[in-house]
Amino acid sequence: MEKFIDNLPAMDLMRSEKMTFVQLIIPVESAHRAISYLGELGLLQFRDLNADKSPFQRTFVNQVKRCAEMSRKLRFFRDQISKAGLLSSVHPVLQPDIELEELEIQLAEHEHELIEMNSNSDRLQHSYNELLEFKIVLQKASGFLVSSNSHAVPEERELDENVYSNDDYGDSVSLLEQDIRPGPSDQSGLSFVSGIICKSKALRFERMLFRATRGNMLFNQASADEQIMDPLSTEMVEKTVFVVFFSGLQAKTKILKICEAFGANCYPVPEDITKQRQITREVSSRLAELEATLDAGIRHRNKALTSVGFHLAKWMNMVRREKAVYDTLNMLNFDVTKKCLVGEGWCPIFANTKIQEALQRATFDSNSQVGIIFHLMDAIESPPTYFRTNRFTSAFQEIVDAYGVARYQEANPAVYTCITFPFLFAVMFGDWGHGICLLLGALILIARETKLSAQKLGSFMEMLFGGRYVLLLMSLFSIYCGLIYNEFFSVPFHIFGGSAYKCRDTACSEAYTIGLIKYRDPYPFGVDPSWRGSRSELPFLNSLKMKMSILLGVAQMNLGILLSYFNARFFSSSIDIRYQFVPQVIFLNSLFGYLSLLIVIKWCTGSQADLYHVMIYMFLSPTDDLGENELFWGQRPLQIILLLLALIAVPWMLFPKPFILKKLHTERFQGRAYGMLGTSEMDLDVEPDSARQHHEEFNFSEVFVHQMIHSIEFVLGAVSNTASYLRLWALSLAHSELSTVFYEKVLLLAWGYDNFVIRLIGLAVFAFATAFILLMMETLSAFLHALRLHWVEYQNKFYYGDGYKFKPFSFASITEDED
Repeated sequence: MEKFIDNLPAMDLMRSEKMTFVQLIIPVESAHRAISYLGELGLLQFRDLNADKSPFQRTFVNQVKRCAEMSRKLRFFRDQISKAGLLSSVHPVLQPDIELEELEIQLAEHEHELIEMNSNSDRLQHSYNELLEFKIVLQKASGFLVSSNSHAVPEERELDENVYSNDDYGDSVSLLEQDIRPGPSDQSGLSFVSGIICKSKALRFERMLFRATRGNMLFNQASADEQIMDPLSTEMVEKTVFVVFFSGLQAKTKILKICEAFGANCYPVPEDITKQRQITREVSSRLAELEATLDAGIRHRNKALTSVGFHLAKWMNMVRREKAVYDTLNMLNFDVTKKCLVGEGWCPIFANTKIQEALQRATFDSNSQVGIIFHLMDAIESPPTYFRTNRFTSAFQEIVDAYGVARYQEANPAVYTCITFPFLFAVMFGDWGHGICLLLGALILIARETKLSAQKLGSFMEMLFGGRYVLLLMSLFSIYCGLIYNEFFSVPFHIFGGSAYKCRDTACSEAYTIGLIKYRDPYPFGVDPSWRGSRSELPFLNSLKMKMSILLGVAQMNLGILLSYFNARFFSSSIDIRYQFVPQVIFLNSLFGYLSLLIVIKWCTGSQADLYHVMIYMFLSPTDDLGENELFWGQRPLQIILLLLALIAVPWMLFPKPFILKKLHTERFQGRAYGMLGTSEMDLDVEPDSARQHHEEFNFSEVFVHQMIHSIEFVLGAVSNTASYLRLWALSLAHSELSTVFYEKVLLLAWGYDNFVIRLIGLAVFAFATAFILLMMETLSAFLHALRLHWVEYQNKFYYGDGYKFKPFSFASITEDED
């Protein structure tokens, strides 16, 4: 058997790639090129040899700063191009490669030119806005001034005749009333301030003026005919022209301060109409000139941005790579001669030849007289974990890695998760109508794979796109399980022939509730459609799905224990095989393996035995006669033997392993304490991986407690994990009943009315419930429960998950976020 297992071909995903620890000694003149070539290869993970130094104490900190500054300039160009509404070229034009120093000079020149153009444009835009506001104020304020100096309107004449003719009026009128009174207003010193303010501030502005002047002012306002650009937010805002009439220098000072506080722009408007018209003409001509200048400046600026945009993607990629190279060089250390850089890291064994070829090419291309030394080393720490995945397997590997990265060379659960995960999901989601809907969604994602992979997706859409092949298998298995359950949106169909049941006689009117008898061979595939609507539908489906859940759970837990055997065999741990794997198999199958056997026998024989009674009295009264619950000959003595084996397996798991480990540790280090006394120089020559360096105290109590916790956890977990698999039955039942409710109580109920509107509403509610409740919420629920069954019930039998990922230095993994 062992020879047969050894001769089996190795599975790619079953074990992580074999890693080796390497050291590189690189001459300074070829260091940059060598790291660049390794970044293109992407198969070497460097170890930081300067972890004790801050980023500012490292060798290439100045180069990193220069790259960061260039990244800032490139982001500035990108923002300016986006702000101008231009599109940067996704496929950059062909341009001869330039050095980093030349690019730095070009970027500085482009930035200086662009900043200067922006500054000029801002000044011109500010002048243009001021002149535009001045023009609007001249147009609107002249109307107020003309009306105040012209003949009074009929109401004012009536006021003049009735009020101002009164002799006592002069003693009681307010200052403002005296100012606006025709005739003597020239001697009263009436003045005005005109300007423009944002429309949203006009009401508060008027109130503040009224309070500051105690009502001794006249406020006139009119909306501007056109919107004006706000220089800060560059948005078009509505503004209001105002003219404030007042008297006295003190009031003028207050009004000007309030205007300044509210951000109102004041402009002088002459009272003479001739001067107003002359100024308006001058302002209009100046506006036309500024508008032409602004348009020319914007065209010149867009032309400069377009020329930068052609090369922006290439430059950003180049700077990103250069920064990554110098960040990696900062992880290397100088040797004692300061002429070579020393680097250490991990790489897969299969990549050794490729790395050496890349280093030789770097030496040749940099015209170095000294080659790069590449040699293998022994390492104390555990190597990183690296699985070579593709588009299909990567999503399943991510599901496993979300629980924990596999220990180096540990059995990988993702090999079996590719099938077991979507299948357990389908057991809970079984409906071939809903499965077809999921399949269509998965096929759309796969068909548009090339287009979507090049786009920047949202977080939810990116997660959905990453799991497109998981969704594909989930939908296919859902269709399969739906055919077994015979449910299409909860409706059964006679797909594989007629039903095995018929009505007892012609008087049987309610064929789906009473009077059904079996008259032919069973339905060939899945559940007979006649069960739907019958009185025994729920008990039958409950019994079927509950027993099926236990069978699937015991099978998957046995698979997990079997993988622990392959782990122990791979790491040559015979103790784990004898004192952990064997008792675990015996304990689990003596109880729940036996229960699974009883379920299969009951299905095959059609027995009416009560399995609850059998399992309970197997513990309470193992010697009692089973009576009508006996399924096969010799069942009672077999139960006694299995019960004894389960009881023996518990101490078998608990006691031997800690004592054997203590004995092995004592034999391994016996006599080491009486070795030859050595000097300090001799101690320094001890091999790195020698036992003297790694000698640790064996803590028996800690090992024993750990083994006791592990044993108790397995014993209790065997019961709780088996019960946990009953969620397959519960969620499948819930999904089926929800589908039935929406079909019968919404769609059929609406279809019972002879009204098109009611039917349309019923169809819309049914479609909404199916899409958002059954296809979204139920899918998420079944997904999470399948995830829990894999992480807790399955992987805890063999999976440690305490490794760390292999993260090589690779240009392909550099993202825009690292700018």
